[in-house]
Amino acid sequence: MVSIIEKIMREHIVAGEYGDEIGLKIDCTLTQDAIGILAYLGFELLELDRVKTEHSVSFVDHNTLQIDYKHADDQRYLQSVAARYGIYYSKPGNGICHQVYLERFAKPGKTLLGSDSHTPTAGAVGMLAFGSGALDVAFAMGGGAFYLKTPKIVGVRLVGKRPDYVCAKDVILELLRRISVRGGIGKAFEYFGPGIKDLTVPERATIANMGSETGATTSIFPSDEVTKAYFKLQNREDEWIAIPEAKEKDFDEIIEIDLDALEPLIAKPGSPDNVVPVSEVAGLKVDQVAIGSCTNSSLKDLMTVASLLDGHRVHPDTALGISPGSRQVMKYLADSGDLAKIISAGARIFENACGPCIGQGFMPPTGSVSLRTFNRNFKGRSGIFDANVYLCSPAVAVASAIHGKIVHPKVLGPPPKIELPEHIELDDSMLIPPPKDGSKVKVIKGPHISQIPTIEPLPDHMKLNTVAKLGDNISTDDILPITRNSFSCRSDFSSLCQCTLSEIDNAFITRATKAKEKGGGIIIAGENFGQGASTEDAALAPLCLGVRAIIAKSFARAYRTNLINVGILPLRFLEDVDYQLTEVHDVILLENIRKAIEEDIYEIHLINKTRGNMVIEVAHDFSEREKKIALAGGLLNYYKGTVKNKK
Repeated sequence: MVSIIEKIMREHIVAGEYGDEIGLKIDCTLTQDAIGILAYLGFELLELDRVKTEHSVSFVDHNTLQIDYKHADDQRYLQSVAARYGIYYSKPGNGICHQVYLERFAKPGKTLLGSDSHTPTAGAVGMLAFGSGALDVAFAMGGGAFYLKTPKIVGVRLVGKRPDYVCAKDVILELLRRISVRGGIGKAFEYFGPGIKDLTVPERATIANMGSETGATTSIFPSDEVTKAYFKLQNREDEWIAIPEAKEKDFDEIIEIDLDALEPLIAKPGSPDNVVPVSEVAGLKVDQVAIGSCTNSSLKDLMTVASLLDGHRVHPDTALGISPGSRQVMKYLADSGDLAKIISAGARIFENACGPCIGQGFMPPTGSVSLRTFNRNFKGRSGIFDANVYLCSPAVAVASAIHGKIVHPKVLGPPPKIELPEHIELDDSMLIPPPKDGSKVKVIKGPHISQIPTIEPLPDHMKLNTVAKLGDNISTDDILPITRNSFSCRSDFSSLCQCTLSEIDNAFITRATKAKEKGGGIIIAGENFGQGASTEDAALAPLCLGVRAIIAKSFARAYRTNLINVGILPLRFLEDVDYQLTEVHDVILLENIRKAIEEDIYEIHLINKTRGNMVIEVAHDFSEREKKIALAGGLLNYYKGTVKNKK
């Protein structure tokens, strides 16, 4: 036997050999609206009549507030392009993409590619799911393969039984505490052991979702009787298949988590791996509590929240906001009376959407403390840059909202015993299936929706000005900050690029603009550059400002791929000390760069003209396929017409 991940991968390999870079057949895709426009603009360039996947789904869950005409126009485009090309369309208010997809579409044993880094949430039911850039999704919709380096398969064995008030969130926070936000790079996590039997599918989804914060390629659980019960609840029992858990010998590495030894945990501000026991920060005054996001907005989560709030009131100095993950969840809460309990306690109810998780509403006050059941607490993620954002379980969040300070949830007494219902009312009226023939549907584009920017093939030589020098763990939220301006420009790339690095380097735009006039710019960065969201916008924005190469100590997997796809060279320092050899404004000569890549010269000598022609050694680490994309100036240039010819 092999691991579940290896089994599904081998069944879907269409290029390469397992153990190297492989191309996988993608059965299904999903997009969310902030990045979906880019995916569908790319798909339109393939000039195909219809998607070639088993199903593709376009969700609107980010810009649901429609604060200007651009958002409304974007959503009209998304609905029309979905009808034209055979794509399901989930309307604003239907719910968060990962929650709704898990409820209505996810299937064990299938592959899923999504233009969102938390797509591995579907691994909760034994689906092999990956987050990637929009262009990768576009080509998967056209029948193209998804390429990745075969990850090491890490078996995470769960043993023991969780003590009172230890939640699924605490399990994944414990993993983050152990291995950090870089510890999953090049790896995929597969959960097994007696401890998984105690985890419902929504709880497994929390863990699979936040595996992305470790940098992991994906996360997965077996498909067992727990999974079967969830599919029965969704009236999809006929779509369930059993996928038994693998054995210890089937993994490249083992991590064991003793659930008996866990206690409620919390991630302190700045990073999801800044994890300590709740007891260590207990007593800290809390200004705001937010419950929701694709991590903790399920029916199980909010039934727990309702039960814990019942008979209590939110502290007068604390604001509590709750965002249900889907319309299905909201309706059950309303029908069961749980919504009344939540409202009576003094909580605010927000739309079934991402909302506060991406800085869209319910921003924390200046310098405040905000507890959130979300997956990320990077600086600025909440929409402002001087809030202190902590990540915790719903139980810790509720207890702290009631007491106005961080407390262990045991102060509320024994934990409630929450059982998922045997039946819920299903209503897919806001999930619009495509017509059988969409050829007559007119795709409607607003005036601000621009074409995807492209560049010329890679030249022989590039003389680039250093426009930024950045540190370790720079996230895509740092590269393209979450602000009202950036969210309004997601389909207007010339405007979007003006937000690049705006919150951490306010002189970057000026330097990059000047460098572009002289031939282009280059960015220097530290470890794990581009962690966080898989958004391609964070690669396109620097490209629009003339950035042609980035040299880093290491890159996050999805961001590195996105750079190659848009035409920016991701180069890696051979020695960490070389990071010190270049500063802002230095002129770097990439001589014979095209020849070096063509001739498989992986170690490249760059010349710092500003510092006496000092030589800097870097490597590119391209696979054969990536080389061709880099030489062509990006994925669109390389693949133009290839998928079309397979019609």
